[in-house]
Amino acid sequence: MHERVATTPSLTIKRRLNATPAEIFEAWTDPTLLMQWFGPENVVTQEVSVDARVGGGFRVVMLEDTGERHEVSGTYYEVVANERLAFSWSWVTTPERVSRVIVTFKPDGAGTILTLLHEQLFDEQAVKGHTHGWTGSLAKLEALFT
Repeated sequence: MHERVATTPSLTIKRRLNATPAEIFEAWTDPTLLMQWFGPENVVTQEVSVDARVGGGFRVVMLEDTGERHEVSGTYYEVVANERLAFSWSWVTTPERVSRVIVTFKPDGAGTILTLLHEQLFDEQAVKGHTHGWTGSLAKLEALFT
């Protein structure tokens, strides 16, 4: 008899970026750089704070073109310079829905393969929304290095 294990939805996105792992890692951990690319095309990032160390946190406030305000924050549980970031993820409007994000940076010639895994999402609607957000954000990140 096999016991079924409940799984929560997740998403994975991979991108090859024309920058070194160190440059990409900095774009994720420097608030000035993060502000330039974080959020999809219909969002302006207004505030960013980053304390990229194990136990440190981040907070991002974004304004959608509709006027809707979004705030997300989390705590880093793994920080390996130029290789990996892992952190919790929670929207201020749904603090009970804590998910996890793991971002890895692998050298690929003169560039970097970035892999983003966002797991423990609440439902398929959350997957859809986060896929839109991350896809748009990573397109803006990619544009920083073209």
